[in-house]
Amino acid sequence: MPKLYEYELGKAADILVNELFKLKEDETFVITADTESDSRVVDATARAAFAAGAKPMVVWTPSPLGVGKAADPMLPQKALTAVLKEADAWAEFNNQWLLYSTPYDIAVQENPQLRHMCLVGMNVDMMIRCIGRVDYPTLKELEEKLAEKTRKAKKVRMTTPAGEDVSFENDSNHPVNCELGYADTPGSHMMSGQVAWTPKLETINGIIVFDGSVVPPLGLLKQPIHLHIEKGVIVKVEGGSQAAEYEAWMKSFNHPRMNALAHVCYGFNPGAKLTGDILEDERVWGCTEWGIGNIGAILLPPNGIPAPSHSDGICLNTSVWLDGTLIIDKGQIIDPELKSLAQKLGKS
Repeated sequence: MPKLYEYELGKAADILVNELFKLKEDETFVITADTESDSRVVDATARAAFAAGAKPMVVWTPSPLGVGKAADPMLPQKALTAVLKEADAWAEFNNQWLLYSTPYDIAVQENPQLRHMCLVGMNVDMMIRCIGRVDYPTLKELEEKLAEKTRKAKKVRMTTPAGEDVSFENDSNHPVNCELGYADTPGSHMMSGQVAWTPKLETINGIIVFDGSVVPPLGLLKQPIHLHIEKGVIVKVEGGSQAAEYEAWMKSFNHPRMNALAHVCYGFNPGAKLTGDILEDERVWGCTEWGIGNIGAILLPPNGIPAPSHSDGICLNTSVWLDGTLIIDKGQIIDPELKSLAQKLGKS
């Protein structure tokens, strides 16, 4: 008997390798994973890459106790950096992600042709729902139109039923990135279903409420966490025990950027569900996600703003106003142009 979703996993891995990475014959394809990663996903991807004529190389490491640069002390930095500097493409399946770590920073700087996709914590079920069963052309059209509307907006307001009410201004010089799921061009890429950007940081004011998950350090939330924001900085944290734990985690770095906002994202992958895995959570349909800490160069060119680590929190069922016009109501798209695309993706 085949293992659970064995055939579907093979198809999803084939889509990842051939459609999304567009691997070419003889390309060096590095797959990184840690001891919290799903070995079935790693093996299926390596098999698909080898079948496509590429040269897969799988790098397993122990799981660090932090992410980004907080993972550095526990990584074989020199060896890992050397491998990534020579790779043509890189699939990152690490649960404790390498994104924004020192090996990552050096690799993307010194290997400008590297095609990287951050697929942190990927498991079999998620890979099938969020990669293997996605209508990529329709989702691409929806994301690009949503990104363009957001890019043109000068002022944005977001609210949620949990009590969020935050406003900010956009900076026309900051990119609004569509994560379409493709990794066929140089640079870092993410799983499909997300539109991300960094606003004018000093204009972010109000209350942000995380009511889905926060990673790191918490995972799924039992109670909402209320963040009071003034000029892009968290000035007060309210909630239960998880809120206290989160505040202590941010303060533990003793760094000014670890209580400062980094970016905001829309989530719109039709297969995503709230699981505690941040890669999937931040793509739950109709959510928004706020990043705290490190800002990558892909969001704030040319160099971003470094910080010791990075955290992402999920705000469910968000309503969004662009220059005073409501386009998303409690997680449901109501903009007429976008609504028909959402319906085509099975989301009304």
